[in-house]
Amino acid sequence: MAITLKAARINRGLTQAWAGKLLGVSSYTISNWETGKSFPDAMQILKIQEIYGVKYDDIIFLPANYALSVNDKEEHK
Repeated sequence: MAITLKAARINRGLTQAWAGKLLGVSSYTISNWETGKSFPDAMQILKIQEIYGVKYDDIIFLPANYALSVNDKEEHK
């Protein structure tokens, strides 16, 4: 089962600020990753796996409102 990057962080009990400190990035960067505005590079993904305790294959990088946007598109067909 895949989870979003935000869910992985929350499941680990981390705030955006604390996750940013552990990953060496700002909380703004964490927010951008979680909303799909930007994505971590390969080295950051390795750190994310270690700190969040999840495998890359189990993480999906989608905007937080992805399900809503998919549902909206289907309704307007």
